[in-house]
Amino acid sequence: MHAARWLFIASLCAGLLMPMAVSAESLQAGAPAPDFALRDGQGKQRSLADWRGRWLVLYFYPKDDTPGCTVEAQAFRDSLQRFTALDADVVGVSLDDAASHQSFAASQRLSFPLLVDAGGKVARAYGALTNLGIAKFAKRHTFLIDPTGRIAKTYRDVEPATHAAEILADLQAFKRD
Repeated sequence: MHAARWLFIASLCAGLLMPMAVSAESLQAGAPAPDFALRDGQGKQRSLADWRGRWLVLYFYPKDDTPGCTVEAQAFRDSLQRFTALDADVVGVSLDDAASHQSFAASQRLSFPLLVDAGGKVARAYGALTNLGIAKFAKRHTFLIDPTGRIAKTYRDVEPATHAAEILADLQAFKRD
């Protein structure tokens, strides 16, 4: 009887996770970036259209103030002038609330927006949502979006310490082309 129960649970989990994998795969280079309307840590409404005409690094991360997320945010913070010089903006997205984002941004001196995706709707649209039933969080995925609102590149295997440098190199290559 235990084997049947575990088989049921495993098939249920596979069913929950499979649609997200299909969604993530559909966001290949050249595809339109899914639109969004989210509030940042200060309560300001932000949408994809706010960055039209500029490159956008839209990065999803699991949780404010955790080791990997802090390292990744610091790397983006430390490279922000280089992104700006390439006409690019950086925006972080997680399922944390505005108060958590405010605290995280203040403690790490982050000057780029952190968007609140409380229900995970935008993370789901980008194939970056992990939904374990009792817990939801964003996967560490990043999307480089071109000035016309199309996906230029997706990053699904992210190393927090080197990710900002990787995107900068790719952005420089896109700008040369």
